[in-house]
This record gives sequence, structure tokens and C-alpha cells, in this order.
Amino acid sequence: MPVVVNPGIMNPETFIREVIETRLPNPYISDTPQRIATDTSQKIGIRFGETIKSYHLRADLDASTLTYIPLVIAAWCRYLLGVDDQGHQLSLSLGPLLSTLQAAVSDIRLGQTEPIGDCLQPILANETIFGIDLYQAGLGKKIKCYFTEMIAGRGAVRAVLEKYLETASQAVMSKQDSQLPK
Repeated sequence: MPVVVNPGIMNPETFIREVIETRLPNPYISDTPQRIATDTSQKIGIRFGETIKSYHLRADLDASTLTYIPLVIAAWCRYLLGVDDQGHQLSLSLGPLLSTLQAAVSDIRLGQTEPIGDCLQPILANETIFGIDLYQAGLGKKIKCYFTEMIAGRGAVRAVLEKYLETASQAVMSKQDSQLPK
């Protein structure tokens, strides 16, 4: 699961499994996507920038092989449109870079079929946000592709997430099958 560089303190797979299987479905933990998304321009680099830099700087790792970090960043860029997956207006959480980030995506519309050009470039190349230019790290094009899939129309975000989660699920099952005694 190449999502983060293992910090050696806890197993990343165990942690993410606990978040997905225990924390998120728990009705007694009242957390909202809006609270989590508050001031994301200040959080996203902390959450993912260091891992991307590690992949970029180490000869034995290749950031372009990452799937889920670029998918999260693409979803964050999609969030900046201020439109939910059904095309309804969405109130965005405030942050110091919100107006600048929204300006970068202001010409993009849900259902847009023409190429989006370089609109994400000011965001993805912003070393202040990520600590690294994501194009130099080999992720800019991948994030742009995921983002483009997510603006295809209503329900596109859900479809993209299901597509990549299904791919991951199949890989895990295939790995487990290969470890079974013959």
C-alpha cells in the first residue's frame, strides 16, 4: 500500500484500516467533511507533501507510482469548484488561500468536456502548499487526469472513487490469493 512512507511508529495499513472500518462508520464520532476540509490549503501539504517529497528524493521510490495521494489531491481540487457531486452549490471552508485557489479553477464547470488546460498548474506547482512542485515530482499530469474524470458530470466523483477503490480491492485479493498454500 504505497500511500505513505512507513514512519516506523505504526503500521500504515493497520492505521488506514482502523480509520475506514472503525472510525468513519462510528455514529458516535460526529465529524463532518466540512470540518475536516477546513483550511485545507494548510493541511494538505502536511498530510501528503512530505510523503511525495520522500518518493521524489529517494532513488528507490517513484512518486508517479502513487495512486491514492494524487487521487486525494485531485478530489481536493475538485472540491474547490464549490459544487457537490450532484451539481449543487457547496459552501467551502474558509482558509487563507481559498480565494486564490478558487480563482485558478473558476473557469471550470461540472460536465466540462473540453480540455481544462493549465488551470491546475498554479495549484499543483505551488511549493508553499505541498513543499514540492507536483509536476517535478511526476504527479501533476496524473492529478490533472483524475480531476478531469471527476468533473465529467453528476456522480463522477463517486464513480472515480469506486473505480480506483475497486482496483485496489482486486489487487489486495490477488495478493492474498497468491499467498494461499497450493
